[in-house]
Amino acid sequence: MRKTAILTISLLAAASLLTGCGSEKEGAAPLKTGHASPSASPSASASGGAKGSSSGKKGVVHEVVFEVGGTGASKVLWIGNTNHFEQVTLPWTKTESVQLEGAELKIGVTVSVVPGSVKGADGMLKPAPCTIKVDGKQVADNQDGKTAEPCNYKLKD
Repeated sequence: MRKTAILTISLLAAASLLTGCGSEKEGAAPLKTGHASPSASPSASASGGAKGSSSGKKGVVHEVVFEVGGTGASKVLWIGNTNHFEQVTLPWTKTESVQLEGAELKIGVTVSVVPGSVKGADGMLKPAPCTIKVDGKQVADNQDGKTAEPCNYKLKD
């Protein structure tokens, strides 16, 4: 009987604690993840999407363009707001708005594109050429595929 009472009280206490944890009050703002997706960034659209300018919040929005050259199909890994890995048709271009907030303004966020292989003029496989542009300015490339390095850039203000 005593064990049953203790077990019941423990379960009720746990249920009470769990009910309060993670609940969101009506009208409360959701937690930030550090990066705003292009569709979920009301401040970017409210400010007209100005590149490199302060948005309605205390952050800065940059337009990042990832490019992979070549012909045919290849797998591409790219990192902007989130990580993506997909099979694409070359040449390939992806544009994304990346918002920096808080410590990201000082520390920065790495944006990257890792191209797959393409057939070279000699028939051998080589890395596809890649570039990254931020606000219209080219900031990274892999020397037209001559290096095996991916294209990386630390985005910060």
